[in-house]
Amino acid sequence: MGDERTGDGGGKEFRRVLDELRNRMVNGRYALGSSLPAQRLLAEEFDVSRDTVQRVLKTLASEGWVESRQGSGSRVVKTQRIQPAVLQSAKPRPMALGPIISKAFGRAEVSLDVFTLTGESLDLHVRLQAERIRTDPESAPQRVAVRILVPSEEVELPFPRSKDEPSDRRPVERVWDIARRSASSLRYVLDSLRVEKLVPEVSLEIRHTPVVPNFKFYLLNGSEALFGLYQVVERPIVLDDGEELTAVDVEGIGAALMHYERDAAPDSPGSFFVDSMQTYFDSVWTLLSE
Repeated sequence: MGDERTGDGGGKEFRRVLDELRNRMVNGRYALGSSLPAQRLLAEEFDVSRDTVQRVLKTLASEGWVESRQGSGSRVVKTQRIQPAVLQSAKPRPMALGPIISKAFGRAEVSLDVFTLTGESLDLHVRLQAERIRTDPESAPQRVAVRILVPSEEVELPFPRSKDEPSDRRPVERVWDIARRSASSLRYVLDSLRVEKLVPEVSLEIRHTPVVPNFKFYLLNGSEALFGLYQVVERPIVLDDGEELTAVDVEGIGAALMHYERDAAPDSPGSFFVDSMQTYFDSVWTLLSE
């Protein structure tokens, strides 16, 4: 049985379970306010130890996805939300990120331009779209083009930092590991769609900037933009060796984003913002290619 297993608490199994539970919260299988299965059931389902499940739940709690209480299990308390950018006279309407990404993949030609710290959120949602395409090949686009700007590993990251030992490099190395893993996963997922002849043409380009962004944004098919500032928070993080430490970090996955959409009026706030962000992204992209 899963709760009798030992020795599977390494990074690979931990990451597999963590990614899958995040996927289930993003796609609505574990809805806001619902409870996750008991630790014993999760350990059996994923064929891992209870220790691995506990580490995963601690990480999800530190990221704000779930709230765990002794004797009550873990409850989903947050999903990634998008706040439309609207006039003050309009009533804001929260929107989930998943449907916006899904809408972008509903086009025959899909283009995603992203400026972010690690690319972890993008990897999560592209993998969800890849599974949807495999389930319904008729919905597959003809082309997917992804461009990503991320900071160079030569840049000194201001966060995360251990609260007790600011000179401890392990939290920063964890970020670079996430960035490398996300890039590798994205390349594998997109290449698989091409090799499996589900999407005829795919491309993934990644360029590294000499600056650390204090925001993240997505440009989708040149018609929509998602923008949000990274929020600095104090939270526990779990290192790959299982050690837990308190860190001053930025919130990435689950961070609130503003949604802007181009409309028929070229001088509307939505159109202006999308055009401005596209111009900014293209200029940085070009500069880094010189």
